[in-house]
Amino acid sequence: MSLFDHSTKLVFDPLRLSARPAAIKAVFVLAGTLVLALASQIAVPMVPVPITMQTFAVTMIGALYGWRLGAVTVLTWLAEAAVGFPVLANGAGGLAPFAGATAGYLVSFPVIAALTGWLAERGWTGDKVIRSFGAHLAANMLCLAIGGLWLANLLGTEKAWLLGVAPFILGAVLKSALAAAVLKGVRIYTGR
Repeated sequence: MSLFDHSTKLVFDPLRLSARPAAIKAVFVLAGTLVLALASQIAVPMVPVPITMQTFAVTMIGALYGWRLGAVTVLTWLAEAAVGFPVLANGAGGLAPFAGATAGYLVSFPVIAALTGWLAERGWTGDKVIRSFGAHLAANMLCLAIGGLWLANLLGTEKAWLLGVAPFILGAVLKSALAAAVLKGVRIYTGR
């Protein structure tokens, strides 16, 4: 079984990715990295971590692509960043973001894409708006927890909470609600 292979019947697969050949899935991965790069540029500058639409895009890719392909897409985007492509917030790229204040959040992204995708594949999305909201919120909170732990290592627990977690909770709730609404629309539009 490969990372691109889904051998079980999925509850939510609006793009029908589980039935597509590997070459088409690779195109979706590249398209997903472009979406992630664009979402990263929608930012409200804050110190030490900006508010972006990255987590919205990460969880949406997880839900729409499924846990395997979603995680592969996010890992590919992070690899693009690591080699220097300006695909992260504020056009950042290279290895510095993986060692600085944003490292914990970046490390969490493939995990939260996989979590959201895994839950979506089991019906936590589409018509089940409350479950969809819960799946995205759980992923966003996991991102904040992992990012906050990394920041606590750099800045101390109190500063990490004040600068890297608390200001992002409302955004996580709003992005989770938006994701649930968009996925409800996808379910209505596609009938899947």
